Order: sequence, then structure tokens, then C-alpha cells
Amino acid sequence: MKQWQVHAIKYADRNARTRADSFIFDDDHGAAHGMDYFMWLLRCEDDVILVDTGYDSAEAVRRDRPIRLNPVEALAPFGLSPTDITKVIVTHLHYDHAGGLHLFPNATLHLQAAEMAFATGPCMCHDTLRMPYSADHVCEAIKRLYAGKVAFYDGDAEVAEGVTVHAIGGHSRGLQCVRVLTSAGWLVLASDAAHFYENFEKRKPFPIVVDVEAMLKGFETLYRLTSSPELIIPGHDPLVQSYFPSDLAPHITRLDRGRSK
Repeated sequence: MKQWQVHAIKYADRNARTRADSFIFDDDHGAAHGMDYFMWLLRCEDDVILVDTGYDSAEAVRRDRPIRLNPVEALAPFGLSPTDITKVIVTHLHYDHAGGLHLFPNATLHLQAAEMAFATGPCMCHDTLRMPYSADHVCEAIKRLYAGKVAFYDGDAEVAEGVTVHAIGGHSRGLQCVRVLTSAGWLVLASDAAHFYENFEKRKPFPIVVDVEAMLKGFETLYRLTSSPELIIPGHDPLVQSYFPSDLAPHITRLDRGRSK
């Protein structure tokens, strides 16, 4: 079976946060707690899969959440142009994971059907549930659907040899994680099934949540899918760049060989 290289690509960070923004039932809600923003690139010979797209400068201005690198610039060290990307796994449609869909016009999107239904359905009448979504990004996914460039999944599925997606929910209705076969074993890109190591290691739910029970069960799913807990990669933890070696550029971290520390 194919073994893939896996790269975490940091494009933004936000340090004006506290632990109250990251954990429910935390003992020190007032302590500072920064967050990194990533997308991920999978490579195996000539095959390339992008997992999530980050968000662009326009969205950064709208939300007053600056980015360090436009997603296209962040991919430049790989020698890839936006048109080279033909397959994007969208873990969910929140702005920071699907805000760059329009930047990759040739890509087919791989998405849970439950996520599209959630992002376009009556739940979006509620400000709290709608907050992490942007209409432009959801509309881009719909345009891609009408162009015949969306592959929908209902649960667990194989996207490519050695790459599978698994429905988890919790943080959003149709959130999925990505399981990848690497030389170090089965690695799991948790995306927002676990923003931080502490979420799944200490079973602390993240405050932006649709279904707390599904989020807690999702932590167990992450452990079940991986060859080693050290190969569970949370979606926003700055520790990722400390645990794994940099590769190609300071904002790129190589995940598939295991931890360096």
C-alpha cells in the first residue's frame, strides 16, 4: 500500500486568546493560550492531496484575524501552483479550513454530505452556529458541486490508496478527520476533532461545539484510527512545530517520519 509524506503548513497564528477560548471546564480560564492555523499537504510520488485550504487576506480583514501567508504563498516551497491541486479534502466548511477554496479552481472537493447539509440548512439561522462559517466559502463549495467537482461521503471512506476519511462531528455536524499511511504508521490529521493535544489527551471539549457527546466520542475515534498516539495531529496546536521537524521552510513541518522530540 502507498505510504505518504505529510506536511503541516502554518499560515497564521493568534496569540490574543486565553484558555477559556480552548477548553470547557478548565481550571485556569484566564491564562494565555495561543493558536496556530494549518493546512496539510499529502504527497506520494506524483500524487498530491491538499487537506483544507486556510483562508485568504480578504477573510483576514473581515474577521480581523491577520494571516502570515496567503495559502498560495504557503504552498510555494513545494513548487506547486494553485492549478496543480486537483484534490482537496475539506475537513469541514469553517472559514479557517475552507476560506481558500476559490484559490484552487481545478480541485475536486471531498466532503461529508452532513457538513454541506449543516452549512446550508436551518441551523444557520442561529448566529452562534453560523459564526464560524462565511457565506462566500459555502457558496464556493456549492458552485463546485454544480460544476461536478464535489465527492460526498456518508461516514468512513477511502479517498486514495492509504488515505481515508472518517466522520466525527462534534465541532461541526459534518467534521471529518483524515487517516494517512506513512512510514511511521497510520497518522491521523484530527483537524478540529481536537484543536490541541490537551483536548483529546485530557478529554477537554473545545468550546465551539455542536454536539459535546460526539466530540468526546471523537477523541476515542482518533486513538482507534492511529498506530500510535504520537501520530495524532491536532488541528491548531503550536506544539506541532515543536514536536516535529521543519522541512523546506520555517512554516512547514514534516509529520510522516514521527516526532523529532
